[in-house]
Amino acid sequence: MELPEHLKPTETEFQEATDIILTAQLMNWLDESRCNFLAVGVMIEELEENGFQPLDMTEEWHIEPGGKYYVVQNDTAIFAFIAGEALPGDAGFHIISSHSDSPGFKLKPNPEIYGDGGVVSLNVEKYGGGIMYTWFDRPLSMAARLMVRSENVMQPESIIVDLEDPVAIIPHLAIHFNRGVNEGNPLSVQKDMKPVIGNFSKEEFDELTKMGGVVKCMLADAAEVAPEDILGMEVIVYPIEKAKLAGVHNEYIVSGRLDDLSMAFSSLQALLTQSDTPTAATRVMAVFDNEETGSGTRQGAAAPTLRNILERITNSLHGDCNPENFMRAIAGSFMISADDAHAWHPNYNEKYDPTNHPVIGGGPVVKINANCKYMTDSRGDAIFRGLCEKAGVECQYFVNHGDVAGGSTLGNILTSQLDLAGVDMGCAIWGMHSACETAGVADHLATIRVFEEFYRQ
Repeated sequence: MELPEHLKPTETEFQEATDIILTAQLMNWLDESRCNFLAVGVMIEELEENGFQPLDMTEEWHIEPGGKYYVVQNDTAIFAFIAGEALPGDAGFHIISSHSDSPGFKLKPNPEIYGDGGVVSLNVEKYGGGIMYTWFDRPLSMAARLMVRSENVMQPESIIVDLEDPVAIIPHLAIHFNRGVNEGNPLSVQKDMKPVIGNFSKEEFDELTKMGGVVKCMLADAAEVAPEDILGMEVIVYPIEKAKLAGVHNEYIVSGRLDDLSMAFSSLQALLTQSDTPTAATRVMAVFDNEETGSGTRQGAAAPTLRNILERITNSLHGDCNPENFMRAIAGSFMISADDAHAWHPNYNEKYDPTNHPVIGGGPVVKINANCKYMTDSRGDAIFRGLCEKAGVECQYFVNHGDVAGGSTLGNILTSQLDLAGVDMGCAIWGMHSACETAGVADHLATIRVFEEFYRQ
């Protein structure tokens, strides 16, 4: 039954309702993606609900034009694609890349440290370049990948487990013992950043140690496996606070892991909404891991994983292994390297370039560097600006202050494996690498629209 005209929402009302849903969806995904393992799990669930089929790297692929597929690498990187109506050699790939990891802390093996009064703290290692003091006095939990004994010693079972509850905290030293704390406070990971997980009697602690340790027993209980069957584990500590809207007009999203899950989820959202739109090009969403530590793993951008996947897609669709097809496909491809950018900070104007400092709410950010730390060149810039124009979105630029060196990104790393044309971009955020970052609602929505436009081409 069709609604009467006076009850139908206007175009503006429909867009406002859509924007509310998209913002809530991002916040929900962020809340569920408390680490890289969990983020990939969320993406798998969304992709399968939308008809994407899993592929195994150890098996032969049979790709169909218009087919929807995904591949997972080491549980922490995921590559989804929709095969184009045309052959890759003729139409190329349209790729959006991002990453699943964020700076934080990982547990070392045998992490428990028993102290006075039965206080047990954990021996941790810093992952990536986080702002460490933002982790103090926050409720923390743990998630892990457990490698569990199976009948095949070469194929242990992988189980992802999340404790969810606030089981730890990193307490800060009181100002009374460090009067100069607000004048500069150098931190030692080994001394200052050990999470505390509770008080245990010596008898209880010794018994748990015989079973593999407090943490292993907690994780085994959550996974419903025996502690002695856990042969290996990777344990990540994460802040438990959920994503929130902030600002007088609810214009900000405040959450951990915005860098770079906001970009990963923008690309996922765009791929899902455009999944039934036929295009000549094969559309790819590539979410890598370990960007924060240099991408030098088999699930990172420095590995040939994406190249291998694109080549296998090409060979399957062309029906042969003629290398010319793949070379032509790459030559006709374009990649958006999506990694968040630094927003102009009102308290630190002197840190930014005077004419190229993006603001939160100003739209997606094109990142440029004269020394080629980003993959953006004038062609990539022009293509992205053209996409923004078609999507009705404003864009802005980030260029480093002339006295500050910039870091490289996924785009730059990937071009060591593939001679792709492309652009580096992201959303402007505050507090990058903090335990809690801030982004703009309007920028997230604008980025989805641009990515949708790219996936329609």
